[in-house]
Amino acid sequence: MLAEIITIGDEILIGQIVDTNSAWMATELNKIGIRVKQISSVSDDREHILKALKEASERASIIFITGGLGPTKDDITKKTLAEYFGVGLVENEEALENVKNIFAKYNRPLLEVNRLQAYVPANCEVVPNHNGTAPGMWFNHEGIIYVSMPGVPFEMMYMMEETVLPKIKATLKLPIIIHKTILTVGEGESFLAERIADIENDLPPYIKLAYLPKLGQVRLRLSGFGEDEGVLKQQVNAFAQRIIERVGSFYVIDQDIALEKAILNKMTSRELTLSVAESCTGGYLSHLFTQHPGSSSVFFGGAVTYSYELKESVLGVLPETLYQYGAVSEQTAKEMVEGALLNFKSDFAVAITGIAGPDGGTDDKPVGTVWIAVAGKGKMLIKKHTFGTKRRQNIERSAIAALSMLNTLLT
Repeated sequence: MLAEIITIGDEILIGQIVDTNSAWMATELNKIGIRVKQISSVSDDREHILKALKEASERASIIFITGGLGPTKDDITKKTLAEYFGVGLVENEEALENVKNIFAKYNRPLLEVNRLQAYVPANCEVVPNHNGTAPGMWFNHEGIIYVSMPGVPFEMMYMMEETVLPKIKATLKLPIIIHKTILTVGEGESFLAERIADIENDLPPYIKLAYLPKLGQVRLRLSGFGEDEGVLKQQVNAFAQRIIERVGSFYVIDQDIALEKAILNKMTSRELTLSVAESCTGGYLSHLFTQHPGSSSVFFGGAVTYSYELKESVLGVLPETLYQYGAVSEQTAKEMVEGALLNFKSDFAVAITGIAGPDGGTDDKPVGTVWIAVAGKGKMLIKKHTFGTKRRQNIERSAIAALSMLNTLLT
């Protein structure tokens, strides 16, 4: 079953907002056996929308449309859909009652322009919007389903979860899709491909393997397509296990979650705690951990010790170490991680010190030079990394490299 997503709005095309709707929708649709054939963004232009709808109908069985349902003159999706289907607009009592209730709730007068929100193409089935005034619309036209929803992300998401996805599953006979994601870190995409080439060659036609690289990480996603869910799941899991065994120490987890979340989960299950001593990353590693609910059960915190003075006073780095070897050195990284373990009383600690750039480098320590130390439970890893010249990427790469080393120490 193929679908297409069309997002409508000039604000997307000029980069004023990022289209997060399509990514979320594609993920949810894939879970129920619907594959997205194409994603398109079109302007608030009648002819552009009509052309996009016609072309999509030639490629897909279900077409999802978001945006352009607001009360202002630039929101023309509803009128254009009515034109596309050759019908007029009619007032829908359910939609009107929803608009009235929302304005009454906030004690606001109901303007005529807001009342017009309740007008929909005559051939549509209204999809309730419990979080806004613009109703969603479901059309079944010449064997193709069209679903039009607001562009406001939380309105669209609730509408999809509460009504659209259940209706699709009840209406259509959908194939079974089984996904299994294996998260790896510290090994490049091409090296991983070579390492598991024979396993990939053994995959049957109905099981596909995708490589999804991202700054020091690669997600290996197995996707199985079939009719018997139990058999398919068993086969996908068997191939996943072969890959995990072959990948070895580069393996993190067989779930599609963030690397730092996987490490938090691993440490939580073992009742281990963690602290950090950051320099060139400026707190970025701490942010990665603390963005996840429940991180406090593992993550104690730490210090951003940018200056020599703080490295000495907070972490106990010796002045002679800094004088003789410099802040960006194996010796300093070692004393930083030892200081974090001692002063923050955690089971494990991570220390990062380097030159993020774009300036500050020397001939022997160019921009992108980063030393990382990870220690805990009597074990320690220290490694020098040489990244590029772009500051933001150096910060991100340093954090990922630190997570990779921590994962190795936890293995």
